[in-house]
Amino acid sequence: MLQLQSLLRKSKYSAFWRRVLNIALRRAIPFNNPHGLTITDISDEHIRVRLPYKRANLNHLKGLHACGLATLCEYACGLLLISHVGADRYRIIMKDLSMEYHFQGKTDGIVNFNIDRKVLEEEIIQGLQHSEQMLKSFSLEVYDTAHNHLCTARVNWQIKSWDKVKTKV
Repeated sequence: MLQLQSLLRKSKYSAFWRRVLNIALRRAIPFNNPHGLTITDISDEHIRVRLPYKRANLNHLKGLHACGLATLCEYACGLLLISHVGADRYRIIMKDLSMEYHFQGKTDGIVNFNIDRKVLEEEIIQGLQHSEQMLKSFSLEVYDTAHNHLCTARVNWQIKSWDKVKTKV
């Protein structure tokens, strides 16, 4: 977990470390590997992730598959969120995801997700200090390389301290 935090921090300033992060994430999350998701830009408050237009990501109509686009949104949002709350201290798990599709993607899909530092500090970080868990919802929009609005995602996360997580009934 500490390696992830270190790679995320280094990736904000170096293309080399961003490439290392992408390789590490493909190995650490093997079910996302076929999608070829690539972080192209990351900062404290922003992440850009690309879903390539390739056979593994296409539906029967040769457009970007709905599930690939949903995975793109979950991936981007989750990574930026975990870079702030810390995977060693908090478990984040997607509670629900809703998608609204607008246009069929015929080129790479790109999500730009921004998180406001004020929201992070006041709602999430301080909220976790006063309760053992919290729910936080984020909205993400995906565009293709021709700037067509492909879809809008609404991702609801449950954030909980690891010492409050119960894995057995």
